[in-house]
Amino acid sequence: MFKNILFPVDLEQPSSWSKALPMAIDYCHAFKSCLHVLTVVPDYGMSLVGQFFPRTHEKRVMKAASDRLHAFVAEHVPTHIRVQHIIAQGTVYEVILSIAKEIDADLIIMTAHRPELRDYLLGPNASRVVRHADQSVLVVRP
Repeated sequence: MFKNILFPVDLEQPSSWSKALPMAIDYCHAFKSCLHVLTVVPDYGMSLVGQFFPRTHEKRVMKAASDRLHAFVAEHVPTHIRVQHIIAQGTVYEVILSIAKEIDADLIIMTAHRPELRDYLLGPNASRVVRHADQSVLVVRP
């Protein structure tokens, strides 16, 4: 039923994956799905902000994110699960939606934190993904 499962993860926040990853693994087992593990690096390339970083900063950050994502998967995902590692740069919810279309995801599994007052005004990433995704989204509370 689900061939491609997108699993966004914040490598700095274990709460973004600790409860949701076992569910994603279970779904991959049940449906023999490919798990697409995504981490998003903020885009500092804006001319105002980007001028304060060395030219090689973006390449080093992307390489470090790739190394960390591969280590994360090696540590937490069983070796018999097919995995695609995806490192992208930009606004979290926009990248998730874009990658979901690009990989033809059937399901997005992600964590959402408890909403705070500011989230009702701005909308957290999970809320935006749920509202705009073309595929089913399984939101797991930490």
